[in-house]
Amino acid sequence: MDILWLWPILALILALVLVYRGPRTRGVVIESVLLALLVVMVGLSSIWAFIGHAFMGERIAAYIGWPAGSPFQLEVAVANLSYGVLGILSWRFRGEFWTATILGFSIFYLGAAYIHIMDMFRGNYAPGNVGAPLYFDIILPVLLLGLLAAYKVVVKGESRV
Repeated sequence: MDILWLWPILALILALVLVYRGPRTRGVVIESVLLALLVVMVGLSSIWAFIGHAFMGERIAAYIGWPAGSPFQLEVAVANLSYGVLGILSWRFRGEFWTATILGFSIFYLGAAYIHIMDMFRGNYAPGNVGAPLYFDIILPVLLLGLLAAYKVVVKGESRV
């Protein structure tokens, strides 16, 4: 589960490469960071979560503090796969596709955060329930929603010039 910290590093590297390649306007910087987060943090990390839940279910269940063998874990896997595909497709598609991807992903992750917190109150202090995954479940949607709002404001302002 230590790989969780790899995703933000990869997203930062991709964002820096994208910013370096283009003009450094506010819009380009925000777009580059948002694109990197969508492709890496939503896309690649969600596909990794799919692989974990679908093919290493018992190990992931133990990490989260869940009972192994629940069919709901496969449903979580498929939900992660869907967001992974949307995140990767964000490389090609822009505009309202990003909005839909970020809204759906944020609802899923903030809902997961709520469930982890409620599970914590029932005594589940497993690292996968109250550790790094919980922080990512909250921080990433807030960051994506904030960047999306900033991107829409900046792009709208830059298109008027």
